[in-house]
Amino acid sequence: MKPFVAMEQAKQQVARTGHQAANSPWLEWMARFGYAVRGVLYATVGVLALQVALGQGGATTDKNGAIATIGGEPFGKFLLLLIVVGLAGYALWGFVRAFLDPLNRGTDAKGLAQRVGYFVSGLSYGALVIPTLRLAMGTGAGQSNGPADWTAKLLAEPLGKWLVLLLGLVGLVGGLGQMYMAVTKSFQKDFKSWEMSGDEMKWATRVAQFGLVARGLVFAMLGFFVIQAALQANPKEAKGLDGALATLAHQPHGPWVLGLVALGLVAFGVYSMMCARWIRIRAGQGAQPSARRSTHR
Repeated sequence: MKPFVAMEQAKQQVARTGHQAANSPWLEWMARFGYAVRGVLYATVGVLALQVALGQGGATTDKNGAIATIGGEPFGKFLLLLIVVGLAGYALWGFVRAFLDPLNRGTDAKGLAQRVGYFVSGLSYGALVIPTLRLAMGTGAGQSNGPADWTAKLLAEPLGKWLVLLLGLVGLVGGLGQMYMAVTKSFQKDFKSWEMSGDEMKWATRVAQFGLVARGLVFAMLGFFVIQAALQANPKEAKGLDGALATLAHQPHGPWVLGLVALGLVAFGVYSMMCARWIRIRAGQGAQPSARRSTHR
């Protein structure tokens, strides 16, 4: 009987820790700043890709490329330091959501899938912190390992092919999941709707839907590329965001397709900035029914 009591006590302690962490003002500030930085990076990627689609220069790039572009602007080093803080904050928020579950996603299949996604998000944004800091300090090129690099390392390991295949499936399903979120508008439950007017919710929803569809499409493509790398045992088949955008550019009607996806990535960036303002961070954040505003006006 004692082991069960100890397990229950441990579970309650984890729940208390998660609640305390999610109600920490400094964590909320870091998470919100992280959302803002995520928005800036995606908007930059989208604008650069849109310029390619319009034949006005630009580049099909990824978050690393966006960071390098920002670093080349006036006061670039200072801006990069701000980005480092935002990347660290968003990575931390990903790990908190994954392990402490302050938003009560739960432990059913859907909840665990979301929490795995949060963990992967924490890893991916955390991996950008050191390269960005080196770029800001002028001590490195600022590049982190790309998909082909880590795919090659995994393929060299026992059972590596199956692990790469699993990661590709996770990426593919994750991309489809984002598009499903856009269709069902399930992301609305994470907004502090009681602080939003009807028009604010309406436009936040439209922008989020457009952005999630575009990002979901790109993520599904990335997952497909990784699956191809596993099936063909060729790490060069794995591509990043830059490779996915370049692939779109070379399809029939490529400039139109790329332009539409680029606008969607800009929209996702705007949605992220809206999250910085309106997303629920603290556990139990809510409003009394009498104080809640209608979101259908």
